[in-house]
Amino acid sequence: MRRLPIGVDDFREIIESGYYYVDKTDFIRNLIDNGSKVSVFTRPRRFGKSLALSMLKYYFENEMGIDEEKSDNRKLFEGLKIMEAGENYLKYQGQYPVIFLSFKSAKQPDFDMAYGSIVDEIAKEFRRHNGILESDRLLEEEKERYVRLRSRKGSALEYAKALDFLCGCMRRVYGRRVIILLDEYDVPLENAWLRGFYESMSDFIRSLLESALKTNGNLEFSVITGCLRISKESIFTGLNNLDIISILNGNYAESFGFTAAEAEKMLEDFGISERKQEVRKWYDGYRFGDTEVYNPWSLINYVKAAAGGISEWPRAYWANTSSNDIVKKLVERADSMVRQELEILIAGGTIEKPIHEDITYEEIYRTQDNLWNFLFFTGYLKKTKARFEVDTTYLTMAVPNAEVLYIYKNTVMDWTDSHMKQKDLSALYQALAERDVKAVEKELSVNLMETISFYDYKEDYYHGFTAGLLKPSDGYLVKSNRESGLGRSDLLMLAPAYEGIAIIIEVKVADTYAGLEKTAKKALAQIEARQYDAELKLEGYHTFIKYGFAFYKKLCRVECAANQREERKIY
Repeated sequence: MRRLPIGVDDFREIIESGYYYVDKTDFIRNLIDNGSKVSVFTRPRRFGKSLALSMLKYYFENEMGIDEEKSDNRKLFEGLKIMEAGENYLKYQGQYPVIFLSFKSAKQPDFDMAYGSIVDEIAKEFRRHNGILESDRLLEEEKERYVRLRSRKGSALEYAKALDFLCGCMRRVYGRRVIILLDEYDVPLENAWLRGFYESMSDFIRSLLESALKTNGNLEFSVITGCLRISKESIFTGLNNLDIISILNGNYAESFGFTAAEAEKMLEDFGISERKQEVRKWYDGYRFGDTEVYNPWSLINYVKAAAGGISEWPRAYWANTSSNDIVKKLVERADSMVRQELEILIAGGTIEKPIHEDITYEEIYRTQDNLWNFLFFTGYLKKTKARFEVDTTYLTMAVPNAEVLYIYKNTVMDWTDSHMKQKDLSALYQALAERDVKAVEKELSVNLMETISFYDYKEDYYHGFTAGLLKPSDGYLVKSNRESGLGRSDLLMLAPAYEGIAIIIEVKVADTYAGLEKTAKKALAQIEARQYDAELKLEGYHTFIKYGFAFYKKLCRVECAANQREERKIY
């Protein structure tokens, strides 16, 4: 049984070390057929972009030095689809100088460190092509500049034009135009926006890419990958030869991620075909163009755990690797409408939003629609259908699968917990102590409207919601006794023993709005009928305030044993 390449994105290592490989070499044929000068592929994190570029590098690159024999990478592709494509495609193999850069490491806390990380990658690529310094086709001043850039001693301007300079040097030495492969181009931009130095970083990235890709006669073609499609005006200014392939584009739909057939073949190869439905529920659901796609990172991790007997249960592997800051920001900034939409999504429903593919990180948080766009293009939502109106595309979207649903739920729970800790709930505690039923109803209803529910409004949800509100109360010990069964109330708020005061709360869910009052009275009657205060009397408590809470969606009704109720408005 072959090993699974978890965290391995070097094509040569995967092939030579005998790792399990899902054949994606048809990507090469499609790229040659398409003939675009600059192709930008946007896909979610961990969907095979780095491995795809590594594969291109080994296929197209002529690895010979100045006076050395050519290194033949043809053996890496033996038995793979591209080798059956015919001479029209094989003739390109090993024919070009290649520049290959990754910006993954540019996720740093400040501009200097992020810029330094990119300079490191550039210097590393210069060192990889050290052999061209032996050529007499370069001028001495060019060699001196090359050495400066290789040694991280170049100026900011020289590094901003480094790719263009290296491209020109390689063309002159090897006599062939150059292929530029750039992985995760938007990582430094996303990081810079989150860290507060977006303008400086975007200026540098724009200069770096413009100089290398715009009207560069030494360029054969370029392939760039990223997570988000950045506005052409923002980064690729004036680049008219740009082909952007997002997840809405049907071209190259099978080149990233695993198709249903590839996923099922992997399960079969590792002897766990019976897990097909579970895998589909957790890791399927993405659509690139109209092609069904599985998350490759999660599926590989799942297969390793399941086939090796490490785990019997699916896990949210993507949650631990992908940046979930955008989901957190959406939840934190959500108004009442967005909270309702999140509840609909988490419950398995759909929402419709206008989609625009050109965006800058500066614009992401300006409107809620921009946030929804970002969630869609980064894999947190999937398209179920589309409609067109004038110049706008509207997509009906849903949560792709159980793994992404887990991310939403955990983000909501973390936010709710943090939100409740920061709220001033003194009015609620005072109203409970003073038996002010109307005020208790208002405080509960107001806080319900601010929450995001994903438990189908079952009794467990309201019990947890109420317990969360009461836990921070000063002067009371809050106990939840639901697990003890009959004879125990839902919630207790106990004052210090010497005060002898206990607040007893029973929580129930009404079937309809009209049934709220009846349900609240039923909850209160249960406290009396089952004598929930009996054990407390033995502990020395003598003053009891008893409440029946009834909930229906975002509404509530409260009954108190010591209060005569008058008719009043439901909040």
